[in-house]
Amino acid sequence: MEYQLTASLSPAPGTADLDPLQRHGVAALLDEQLDLLAGIEGPDGIEVEPLDHAIAVHPTGAVITWLVDSPALAFAEEAARHVLTEMIAQTDLLEGWTVGRCEVIATDDDLEAALGAKITEPEEEEDDEAELTEEEITALRDELLVSAATLRAFGPEAFGHDPDDPDCVISEEAARLVAGALVQGMEILTDELFADIQELEDAEGAAGDVEALSVINQLPLRYADHYGALFAKQFLVTTSILGYRLSQPDWVAPLCTAEALALHVLKGEAAVQLDLAGLLDELPIKEILTAFDEHAFADLDHERLFDLATEGEDDIDLLGTPGLDFDEWFLPRNAGPLHPYLAIEHFPE
Repeated sequence: MEYQLTASLSPAPGTADLDPLQRHGVAALLDEQLDLLAGIEGPDGIEVEPLDHAIAVHPTGAVITWLVDSPALAFAEEAARHVLTEMIAQTDLLEGWTVGRCEVIATDDDLEAALGAKITEPEEEEDDEAELTEEEITALRDELLVSAATLRAFGPEAFGHDPDDPDCVISEEAARLVAGALVQGMEILTDELFADIQELEDAEGAAGDVEALSVINQLPLRYADHYGALFAKQFLVTTSILGYRLSQPDWVAPLCTAEALALHVLKGEAAVQLDLAGLLDELPIKEILTAFDEHAFADLDHERLFDLATEGEDDIDLLGTPGLDFDEWFLPRNAGPLHPYLAIEHFPE
């Protein structure tokens, strides 16, 4: 029978709260170790088969939601606790961590009743993220508020908050939550760009030939054949410049088209962070992002590059709009060279 169980893992007592980078590392490490498990030996040699898992890491520990196939509930719980304890003991980077609660929260019959349909075999079902607890959601929101302090380029007014208007629908806290989501989104964006570069280098081709991309495939598709590894590296440099500028006061609108596109993609990454914290339906996101666009961009000409009404990169009307031609994306608008690496020719030979 299939059982869904939850296990909580905690670092050694007295350990400081995990920062975003540490949480990312713990999640990746646990995921890697659990992926290696082909089977778990339970009491009396009973075989327990792991089917799927999801990991949520918060500042004070981690929660693993595990789907296993076991002859009995007791076998599932005991085998899971045993293998997690052994895994921690054999992983130097998790020294001092311990397994807390480890118990079945649902059987396959329970899951079937909840879903109102027969559960399919694991290889046929889609991966679903484990639903976060109220405590975990609160922790995610607290992290967003803490991260907001890093975004010094914009104050709450840039997100539509008006302290002098008692009827303003955008609170200061809402503005800070979105600011924190931009900061955390930048962390994710940077990691994903490194991965995109590796994928493009391995493929020795352009984005049009590579499916496993996370950031580059969010850029205007009409130019996908030009998004090679060198372009991705230049876009990473531009994104790094953007990240630095967002952490400094006295914001100036995007310095080149590529930076405007990076900020456009960053808004999408921020929305993902807000969704993880269950905030997309609670906050007036549309109003907040409209206000942000007015403060952050000099214009929204870069959005024309996403127009797919016509085919081909040369069919879009860009006459009279400096910076929108592909070979001008990294050219500075009103300043000197942004970075020497951005002057390297990025068209494929």
